Amino acid sequence: MNPVRRLLVSLIAGGLLCLAFPTFDVWVAAPLSLTLLAWAVTGLGAGRGLLAGVLFGLAFFVPTLSWSGIYVGALPWLALATLESLFIGIAGALYGWLSRAGRVRPLAFALVWVVTEGFRARAPYGGFPWLKLAFSQADSPVGRLVALGGAPFVGFVLALLGGLLALAVQRLLASRRAGSLGAGMPWGPVALPVAAALVLGVAGLAVPLPTDGQAAQFLGVQGNVPKAGLDFNAQRRAVLDNHVAATWQAQTDIEAGLAPTPDLVVWPENASDIDPVRNADARDEIAATVTRLGRPLVVGGLLEEPPGMVSNVSLLYEPGQGITDRYVKRHPVPFAEYIPNRSFFRMFSAEVDRVSRDFVAGPSVGVFDVTGTAGQQIRAGVAICFEVAYDDIMRDAVQAGANVLLVQTNNATFGYTAESPQQLAISRVRAMEFGRSVVHVSTVGQSALITPDGTAHQVTALFTQALVRGALPLRDATTVATRLGEAPEWAAAAALALLLVLQARGGTHRSGPAPRADDSEDSTEDKEAHDRDAA
Repeated sequence: MNPVRRLLVSLIAGGLLCLAFPTFDVWVAAPLSLTLLAWAVTGLGAGRGLLAGVLFGLAFFVPTLSWSGIYVGALPWLALATLESLFIGIAGALYGWLSRAGRVRPLAFALVWVVTEGFRARAPYGGFPWLKLAFSQADSPVGRLVALGGAPFVGFVLALLGGLLALAVQRLLASRRAGSLGAGMPWGPVALPVAAALVLGVAGLAVPLPTDGQAAQFLGVQGNVPKAGLDFNAQRRAVLDNHVAATWQAQTDIEAGLAPTPDLVVWPENASDIDPVRNADARDEIAATVTRLGRPLVVGGLLEEPPGMVSNVSLLYEPGQGITDRYVKRHPVPFAEYIPNRSFFRMFSAEVDRVSRDFVAGPSVGVFDVTGTAGQQIRAGVAICFEVAYDDIMRDAVQAGANVLLVQTNNATFGYTAESPQQLAISRVRAMEFGRSVVHVSTVGQSALITPDGTAHQVTALFTQALVRGALPLRDATTVATRLGEAPEWAAAAALALLLVLQARGGTHRSGPAPRADDSEDSTEDKEAHDRDAA
């Protein structure tokens, strides 16, 4: 197949990957997409591989990240999609060079994918891991492998699976062109990678995802906002009042015996954008709510501190004590909560000054200790909004002793888009990865209670006032993924570095030009035909 057709296949493969993520949720599209990408890039070399990877990335990221421009326009959306596509371009260049001999190399493809995905999750400005492959696999057998090696391991397995299928396709086409397709065809070379891919595809079914543990009652309050969009917080008092009113109605049901008493009540991010430390009205409303509940309440809010900046916080209120603990968001979102290199980016768009004050980054892990009504010790690890996508932030909370996770988020600025379902899918994967229940509460939806097997319960609709409440298990056992931490990624990086060194050293001993991309399959066919004749 000539290079132009290969580039077209890469474009199609990127579009196919969109179907793996919410709201399509066709998880099998992920390995099939990577099958096409591995097959298309094999033999292209670094330059054409780079172009193929970028085309794949654009076809994937532009539609899947369309929510990022819903209210701020096309420039930020397309800039983000293009930046993310460049990382796929790096993957295409590396694998195109490693496979320039024209043979599909499944292990090399998988290593390249997981390393470049890890790079994308860390750079620039702390990275953007939102659309990691693993986050499309909450309902698949492969997704269960997250408990063994985290999101990077799931990405590695999916890429390896895709590479194996691409190898099978290449061998099948080579045999067909050599004229050996038929009753006398040696099916072993094709069947072996297919069988290996099938084993990988179902291996996750053997991974246990226990859901036992002492239960605690949780109440998540989705108060809703006056309107969607960037100006939702122009009516900050209405947002606070909505959450107060919904909580009081929930307490009325509790007092009437229609619902159980919660051990912990959770409000979402931005439930109180009026600083409750410095504003008496907000402080009094929250205090009255906590008094009536008689139970601890976690409030997502904004604090006018430090001077000249803002803190996105989670505050723990306890009856009769007020604020007893706080967590400051550790990873503010660049270009949304703070503007890096503001003067430089102002040259491209004055919209950067919509963020008039930068948000400060918090210094420490957030774990709130609460005693339940039956004496249970609830140690709630806190993540605010996009932090759920960062492996280290979520893992740090579990390693600090969290036996349940709270994800507080506000999706009002993304309207009726796939952003909220995508985020909920990430929380589901985190539940499986760390063996923890997750209380996922949004200002506007989707909210849900998630058990440690990744099952989402009571999923709410967007832009409605709603409650999620019920019992969730508290678990202290740590998964293999928690104990390994970043080790699988570093192992993959070391293995890839070794492959690159061996490839470079091997290349210095070869003579003659490298095979052209459109000749690579013919070269493979000739070799296999020669091997059969020799046998």
